[in-house]
Amino acid sequence: MEVTYFGHSCFSVRTGGKSILFDPFISPNPLAAAIDVDSLKPDYMLISHGHADHIADAVRICNNSNCKAVGIWEVATWLEKQGVGQTHPMNIGGKWTFDFGTVQMVQAVHSSSLPDGSNGGNAAGFVVQNEKDCFYYAGDTALFSDMAYVGRNYYPKVGFMPIGSNFTMDMYDAAEAAVLSNCREVIGMHYDTFGYIVINHEEAVRVFKSRGITLHLMQIGETREF
Repeated sequence: MEVTYFGHSCFSVRTGGKSILFDPFISPNPLAAAIDVDSLKPDYMLISHGHADHIADAVRICNNSNCKAVGIWEVATWLEKQGVGQTHPMNIGGKWTFDFGTVQMVQAVHSSSLPDGSNGGNAAGFVVQNEKDCFYYAGDTALFSDMAYVGRNYYPKVGFMPIGSNFTMDMYDAAEAAVLSNCREVIGMHYDTFGYIVINHEEAVRVFKSRGITLHLMQIGETREF
């Protein structure tokens, strides 16, 4: 699978012949100023929850690309009200098979509200699986024991995990989350964007290495194969 990082928790993943964009927060992020938001043409968009730092560019990108936006019921309904033409609502525990693979919406321990202050439903993560790839996008979350469900049932190739602390789990809890979810490689997210979540990169890599896990801290705009 091919992964491109657009800053904060926003990634494009190409798998199963399709491009999937996660949690688009680009234009308000000064660290991602070099990214041309209007050039992004995903086939699908998966949104973990309604906070602005995960959904800020969703309507703009959906309208430019006519992609299908996937999120919890409240997020999908809100996007429809903003004029997004294609949505697919889900809820925690549900699975759906798209043309790139199967998505299960899994629990995340976090709050959620939408930019206008309305109810964003529950925060979520996603497990995406097809014949070639399997990965776990944890979303904004604390460490919780049910992450072991992902490890027992999916054996993800890669985990996308928040490591910045304050609003989510920190690097130490994220390393434990990787163990529970059986992710031997982790792509870090939700760090360095704001003063509250600036991390020590060398310490983060060391913490994961001590658990036998490789932590990838990608540069904004960088693409890697996994």
